[in-house]
Amino acid sequence: MRRYSKNTDEDDIRQRPNRKGNRPRTNIRPKHEDAAEGMVLTVDRGRLTVLIDDIPVTAMKARELGRKAAVVGDRVSVVGDLSGKKDTLARIVRIEPRSSLLRRTADDDDPYERVVVANADQLAIVTALADPEPRPRMIDRCLVAAFDGGLTPLLVLTKSDLAPPDKLLELYGDLDIPYVVTSREELENGTAVARVREQLDGKITAFVGHSGVGKTTLVNALVPQDQRRSTGHVNAVTGRGRHTTTSALALPLSDDAGWVVDTPGVRSFGLHHVDPSRVIHAFPDLEPGTENCPRACSHDEPECALDAWVEEGHADPARLYSLRRLLATRERRDGD
Repeated sequence: MRRYSKNTDEDDIRQRPNRKGNRPRTNIRPKHEDAAEGMVLTVDRGRLTVLIDDIPVTAMKARELGRKAAVVGDRVSVVGDLSGKKDTLARIVRIEPRSSLLRRTADDDDPYERVVVANADQLAIVTALADPEPRPRMIDRCLVAAFDGGLTPLLVLTKSDLAPPDKLLELYGDLDIPYVVTSREELENGTAVARVREQLDGKITAFVGHSGVGKTTLVNALVPQDQRRSTGHVNAVTGRGRHTTTSALALPLSDDAGWVVDTPGVRSFGLHHVDPSRVIHAFPDLEPGTENCPRACSHDEPECALDAWVEEGHADPARLYSLRRLLATRERRDGD
């Protein structure tokens, strides 16, 4: 074993030869100041379609991003071949900060968080009034996810020709959520599409709903130039629909009036990732009353200060009931 004295010079230091002849690795990464900015339209097995100056470009995530993944709706910086031609591939080098984030887990016991869409302004919760029957607990869970992620909820009730909407609307009346009621006839003649469009103009709207509620049919009516998605049918035995959308896809409304994000139909909407303390932000009339709550208050316990806040007349008791119903939905299963 060779030992070095205290007074070694450069000739005494052995260097391992670089057999590959390439440059040694460095932690200094390029800043990519000339990168172009775009919006992620869809993600498919590691390949992302990014819209850059009205040109769809196929790209992949750069290694330096690590495990940070880009999702539909993300604003990203891209370098490389931006021509959008066949067999070309660009590289996403930066993901810009997100203004909102819609997330879910497979169920309440699953810690793995699935990001559905980023930077959406509102969440359109599509629910059929019949065939299949509405699932209020599913709606509650979508509302909690919207409030937690910074999205404004919108209720879209379909198939009103099969059942009236009054009972379901009464359940959510105290939440002051905007809604649109549609029938199959109105979808065919275009009147329903016009009413829904009024709620979408100038916004990025993510559409969610369990299979068979008519979500993809509505999206195809809103964006008729894109017929890539086929419409499924409802199973007459189980009452559940067949999945027709397999990955999220951002579609532009005509006249650059906004974006629609069609998402896969879901059978469950887990809320393992949700911090209940953030849901209160969606209730501005109740939020000031939490100042006297005990630390880590669940807002559904005897010491909660919201009871006194409501008794003093600062908010409607029905609003507090709605808040607690939404918070409790995290502890219930979708089928309850």
